[in-house]
Amino acid sequence: MAEKWSPENWRTKPVKHMPSYPDAEALTAAEEQLSVYPPLVFAGEARKLKKALAKVSEGKAFLLQGGDCAESFKEFHPNNIRDTFKVLLQMAVVLTFGGAVPVVKVGRLAGQFAKPRSSPTEEIGGVSLPSYLGDIINGMEFEAEARQPDPQRMLRAYNQSASTLNLLRAFSQGGFADLHSVHRWNLGFVERSPQGERYAEIADRIDECLAFMNACGITGDSVPQMRETEFYTSHEALLLPYEQAMTRVDSTTGDWYDTSAHMVWIGDRTRQPDGGHVEFCRGIKNPIGLKCGPSLPTDDLLRLIDILNPTNEPGRLTLIARMGHDKVEKHLPPLIRAVEREGRKVVWSSDPMHGNTIKSSTGYKTRPVDQILTEVRRFFDVHQAEGTHAGGVHFEMTGQDVTECIGGAQAITEEALQDRYHTHCDPRLNASQALELAFLLAAELKESRTVDRRVQAAQ
Repeated sequence: MAEKWSPENWRTKPVKHMPSYPDAEALTAAEEQLSVYPPLVFAGEARKLKKALAKVSEGKAFLLQGGDCAESFKEFHPNNIRDTFKVLLQMAVVLTFGGAVPVVKVGRLAGQFAKPRSSPTEEIGGVSLPSYLGDIINGMEFEAEARQPDPQRMLRAYNQSASTLNLLRAFSQGGFADLHSVHRWNLGFVERSPQGERYAEIADRIDECLAFMNACGITGDSVPQMRETEFYTSHEALLLPYEQAMTRVDSTTGDWYDTSAHMVWIGDRTRQPDGGHVEFCRGIKNPIGLKCGPSLPTDDLLRLIDILNPTNEPGRLTLIARMGHDKVEKHLPPLIRAVEREGRKVVWSSDPMHGNTIKSSTGYKTRPVDQILTEVRRFFDVHQAEGTHAGGVHFEMTGQDVTECIGGAQAITEEALQDRYHTHCDPRLNASQALELAFLLAAELKESRTVDRRVQAAQ
């Protein structure tokens, strides 16, 4: 299969949710320019992530994948990147300490610029314009010129991704992620919340453990994992001209890798087995994600698994269930049973965000935190009942003090949404709400581990 593949093959297939560029020559010029730019990530890093995800598929690690709904040019600032990274570190600490499991950290960062929309047009005051599709394609301003797809935006997205990756590498390897700094990751507004207090308690216990280890001669100098962390990037492979331009042959293996991110995923709206997005992703060797909504038939899922992971390689494919809190118990079990019956090695991850989007009485698109947490609980319950591994979570969040999702421990009301509603697309969890999710996940992982031990003892 791979021998017959090339990065441009997707152009012979039908594609959905792709912009129509008015200037074909300008698009070609931008693609050619991108194709000679340096890679953003390296093949060896993608292979390392794949090995880590293979452990997740075996139940020996947990995938934490989160970040912005859609990155923007306007809000590009080192403090925003730092604060999002801080929250992901906090969540990983809560999961590792409370759930006693290694955490594979993957950000929706450094490339998450394109978004599919339910309608190709948007109408305001009787004026209809093309929908905003993400800063890599067009502008958010409701103006005819801004909404025109511009291929030069791909170059700006590349440069912003490169800067973001540079900062993330410095944070993860340069001492910022040192466990001795665990208290400093607590953001100011989170520190004053109930979740911040719970996190501080864990941080105190970690400090005690580190002091004991230091006394025993185990320090960050002797164990680099105490002062460094592995952090990977991901985004939806939606804008295929950009993805194709960033695809390179690895000089050490001769395989094709999409060097725009360590991991890319196929959305629920673009997962057609004969479509261009699936065709593109089947040929690259990166770890691949596949969104699985309630409308996905089991036969289609098995066909997609055959296309995307024909050799049944562990860590290659992550199935991201985005069912909705009221549909997960009905639609997820048949998919799990089909995959298990066929002996397919996959990571099962929960996206509790996209199936729980509502419109508030005040007109804002929002997501109730209680529904998000309910879907995660039911995701774990289903896997426990099926005897399979709940391997990860995929969610949209920010380190900023936003009011975009209602409820939770902060009890954000529909009326309060307008206070700090900053998203360019979908509502995101703020740092306190993200920590609330982390504590729930830690409790679920601890319970799963307890049940596993009981089963083993009974055998």
